[in-house]
Amino acid sequence: MFHLVLFLHSAFRWLLLIALLGSIVKAARGYARSAAFSATDNALRHWTATIAHLQLVMGVWLYLESPVTHAFRQSPAAGLRQPELRFFGIIHIVCMLTAVILVTIGSAMAKRRKTDKEKFRTMLTWFSLTLLIILIAIPWPFSPLARRPLIRI
Repeated sequence: MFHLVLFLHSAFRWLLLIALLGSIVKAARGYARSAAFSATDNALRHWTATIAHLQLVMGVWLYLESPVTHAFRQSPAAGLRQPELRFFGIIHIVCMLTAVILVTIGSAMAKRRKTDKEKFRTMLTWFSLTLLIILIAIPWPFSPLARRPLIRI
């Protein structure tokens, strides 16, 4: 079960990044052109937040089941001295939780804005901030803190 969730989590990582990028581009265009906030824009806003929430559920499950985070929780003081344990034990989970909170707030605020331009601006601001935090918290293959392959099979 762990490996299945790990695979799905890895696949949803890319789906979330694509959804965020699509939402940001669509919001930037809509804002710049003073376009109408369409049902498609609203669906993109909604599904981006939904994908983030699904990713959160899988991520928390992996956090609780992972041998890496288990090692960190067994000895936090020792884990703080090891970059990979520190990254997955604290940095990654805090950043990703923050990102999901931000995308949720941004989605809810955009939904409630009165004008289309405000909806696009709100979505652009909050989703861009979310994307930035996620990009910082991904264990890229070139990261000095924790390395993981881009696609896990």
